[in-house]
Amino acid sequence: MYQAGLVLEGGGMRGIYTTGVLDFFLEKNMEFARCYGVSAGACSLCSYMSKQKGRAYRVNVDYLEDKRYCSAESLLRTGDLFGVKMCYDEIPNKLDLYDYETAEKYPGKCYAVVTNIETGKAEYIPLRDMHRDIIAVRASASLPLVSRNVKIGNSLYLDGGISDSIPIQKSILSGCRKNVVIMTKEVGYRRKPSSHLGMIRVRYARYPKVYDLMKSRHIRYNETLDYLEKQVKNGQAFLIQPKRDFGIGRIEKDRSKLHALYLEGYRDAESCYEELLDYLER
Repeated sequence: MYQAGLVLEGGGMRGIYTTGVLDFFLEKNMEFARCYGVSAGACSLCSYMSKQKGRAYRVNVDYLEDKRYCSAESLLRTGDLFGVKMCYDEIPNKLDLYDYETAEKYPGKCYAVVTNIETGKAEYIPLRDMHRDIIAVRASASLPLVSRNVKIGNSLYLDGGISDSIPIQKSILSGCRKNVVIMTKEVGYRRKPSSHLGMIRVRYARYPKVYDLMKSRHIRYNETLDYLEKQVKNGQAFLIQPKRDFGIGRIEKDRSKLHALYLEGYRDAESCYEELLDYLER
């Protein structure tokens, strides 16, 4: 196991790029001391922990036409665009069985990044017993406006990307002097201001921190990109990301596009493998 951090950005269905990278890592038996998954990154992290190569890909593409998985009907009926029972119960426990035992034995420490909507702070919830901790993955992937708030203990949570989209600073502060960061946004990407602030203000009137976070999210995200660039130069980060925009939205139904992006992630990891080994073992 490498004494390094693994940082996984979210990005909705664009997260299938990350599954390609992680499937290559699984082939090479690469493990990291600390892993931080945000939103879709947390979902991909689950199958990486359980060492089930190909599973995260299947979960992303096998149920695209199933209204229980992701649909406007699910949103209207349950309050969640991505069906909670389907994604966090039916699939792992009946349709594409999750290896809970292997996940629990993962030698490193894994975390799902969530946003406490009352405090406005990012929290990093440990993942070990996925029967119990899957709710943290659900919270991390609960996108604003199209998901219900998720209650864990006495607190309410939403998408970790609202507060800490790329938790490289958290990983470094946790003691990881080397970090592998997998982004889903292409080279040269810069986040723009949200176009949904009016709806955010109304929907989360009882939780004004959500509006504050969404209003400033593009600023904080772009500052993180600048910080990450510096860490790459000084050797504290190794970055893997798409080289171009594949035209995939956060909600994508085109299987061929998703497959192409998955292959891009796998091939990018393969092409930089020797360089990555040199970085980690240096």
